[in-house]
Amino acid sequence: MTRSSCTSILIGKGASADGSVMIGRNEDSKAAWPKHVVVHPARTDDAPRTFTSKDNGFTLPLPTRALKYTATPEWTDQYGLFEEAGINAAGVAMSATESAYANPRVLAHDPFVAAGIIEEAMVTVVLPYIHAAKEGVLRLGKIVSQHGTGEANGVLFADHDEAWYMEIGSGHHWVAQRIPDDCYAVVANQLAIQRVLPDSPDFLYDAGLFDFAAEHHLWERGTSFNFRHIFGTTGPFDHTYNTARVWDGQRRLSPSREATPLDDNLPFCLQPDNPLFVDDAFAVLSAHFEETEFDPADRSAAHNRRFRPISLARTQEAHVLQLRPDLPYEIADLHWTAMGVAAQSQFVPFFAGTTTTPADYQRGALPASLDSAYWQYKLAGVLMDAHFKYFANDLNNVQQATHAKLLANIAATDAASVGCDKDALATLATQATAASAAISKTAWQAFTMRLLERSTDLSPLNFTTDPNL
Repeated sequence: MTRSSCTSILIGKGASADGSVMIGRNEDSKAAWPKHVVVHPARTDDAPRTFTSKDNGFTLPLPTRALKYTATPEWTDQYGLFEEAGINAAGVAMSATESAYANPRVLAHDPFVAAGIIEEAMVTVVLPYIHAAKEGVLRLGKIVSQHGTGEANGVLFADHDEAWYMEIGSGHHWVAQRIPDDCYAVVANQLAIQRVLPDSPDFLYDAGLFDFAAEHHLWERGTSFNFRHIFGTTGPFDHTYNTARVWDGQRRLSPSREATPLDDNLPFCLQPDNPLFVDDAFAVLSAHFEETEFDPADRSAAHNRRFRPISLARTQEAHVLQLRPDLPYEIADLHWTAMGVAAQSQFVPFFAGTTTTPADYQRGALPASLDSAYWQYKLAGVLMDAHFKYFANDLNNVQQATHAKLLANIAATDAASVGCDKDALATLATQATAASAAISKTAWQAFTMRLLERSTDLSPLNFTTDPNL
């Protein structure tokens, strides 16, 4: 598999309208590469098992007890699992990874490890074994420090109290920052964490981080330790590929702050101008510079294709992991998934307490087949592509109408959960998940058929004909 080039968002509980903690990401790699949504049951092994990566041979002994968790693996494990995102039975969410670039000064002294842990394995060997977001940072950090990593990455963790963003900046060195409760962060393929405060409980880091930077003259003791500047990159490529996406996300959520797509000093964390809903996270992950000259969907003469957008054809799936307060885990935690391109798809909520997922979310391969949820949503997107602006209002209408129905289903499920025991909650979560998928599938199948019907007369082979002939 090629390096994923994603965009991430993290939202603290005080920045959200309902007290939810949210993390989300677009998984970008290949334009036609199906994903599944699955549930792994809890597991207790009689003897320790060892994980071995099919991608690079990384091996790790695993604990004997594993929590139940949701995941979004590849359609084939030929190149590894790439489970990417999920929520476990302890109410902890994880998304991995936001691929990044480390500078050569750092890698000269701490190069990547060919058989170290990489994106492909991270969710699988971390999420089933943690009970808090901070615990996830520490477990993955220990693995990186001991075994090394094969790539620079950002990893998202959340529980019902807080969100953490962890960055791995070289073969063995990493740092993590707690997102302030009243803030959000948008990250786009750059090492993003800025000033690290070593004595603050809002930061975690490997034991040798500061000594490493000082020993190799990457940082002078007594000065501010800026992880982005010391370990990361900046330059024309970052301006074209990375910073503009952060700007696009921030201009939506904090429009009062003035900035430009080329700004090298965009803050890592920002307060939103207004309380954020899950819809706002969807909007960021679906963004493509709308209402600017940089929108690739605008094919007019004024269009400027200078910057890489957040939402693009190579998105395999997008997810927002929403941890809601004051409800039992089975109902509170929502694994929202949009198959394919977020801008042309529907975020569908999977209740974390579900015992299974709809069959069409467990299918999907190459060649394409319409018994797969992935390919169902991709078909609608491909039909839209040739006439994106022409169908834009129709797309918005189906997305908004369907989202309203999905929110109503969530509200009904919340109400029905009152007084339920564990078994009843699991049954309710499973039924509600199936209902959510069915609501969206019905709407989008009808929408896809309308696209097909209306596209028939938009062919370049068309010509004005005499209706009397």
